[in-house]
Amino acid sequence: MRKLHVLMLILLFSYAFGATGAARCQDSNDSGRRLVQKVEPRYPEIAKKMNLGGTVKVVALVAPDGKVKKVEPMGGSPILVQAAQSAVSQWRYVAGSESRETVELHFTP
Repeated sequence: MRKLHVLMLILLFSYAFGATGAARCQDSNDSGRRLVQKVEPRYPEIAKKMNLGGTVKVVALVAPDGKVKKVEPMGGSPILVQAAQSAVSQWRYVAGSESRETVELHFTP
């Protein structure tokens, strides 16, 4: 009976998280600037092969028109940082004054 429960949990987790890897984004901005368009990061193929996961933190410099001008890495694996920078640079925020938005992205193999 216990083996059945373990097998069911394994199937549930494999279905929920998928075999291809995923990235979850958490936008923790202090300015309260609302995100209008979010591009999910692409999980790097090499990271999949290495079973590499973790959290990447970046700071996006957002122009008054809401476009991301620059993305600065603050921490994380260099392979995952590159994927995070590429995605966050395509994000769009509501127009407002220039601001710095802190973004954490969680990659799960």
